[in-house]
Amino acid sequence: MNIPNILTLLRIALIPVFVVVFYLPYPWAYEAAAIIFAIAAITDLLDGYLARRLDQESSLGAFLDPVADKLMVSTVLIVLLQQHPTIWLAIPTAIIIGREITISALREWMAEVGARSQVAVSMLGKVKTTAQMIAIVCLVYREPIATIPVYTIGYVLLYIAAVLTVWSMCLYLIAAWPRLSEEDQGSRE
Repeated sequence: MNIPNILTLLRIALIPVFVVVFYLPYPWAYEAAAIIFAIAAITDLLDGYLARRLDQESSLGAFLDPVADKLMVSTVLIVLLQQHPTIWLAIPTAIIIGREITISALREWMAEVGARSQVAVSMLGKVKTTAQMIAIVCLVYREPIATIPVYTIGYVLLYIAAVLTVWSMCLYLIAAWPRLSEEDQGSRE
């Protein structure tokens, strides 16, 4: 167990804490939930950086980090959608969660055929993640800050993240297409 893995596990542990705080019947609940999500997002930035900086990269960390990200983001998007069940929130939520499932399956399959590096995380994926994290903090927080329409900014950033999500998914699928389109000489399941 090392510092980056502890941060990743903390991110997973914050998921039920976020859900409980989000649904508390107090006026400060959304603000506190936004802070919890922001802490989780910061640990996402820190764990990878520290793993490289401290030379503490591990197989456990490589496995847990993307799982923690997908669990936290999916949970929060579902909670937000349950709170505001509109098509305008359902569309980007479905795109983001659907992309995560698709790319996870693609990466797993590419690893099985020895081509995992062809679908490694790209800079576009990092930009998408940043927009997504800021969007979610804004959507959870909800309230305007002075005259800044935080919720509206969250919606706009969520749609930007959804567009970047589709774009990055297409790039990953294009990179993997030569392997995906190979004819399998063995039996198919």
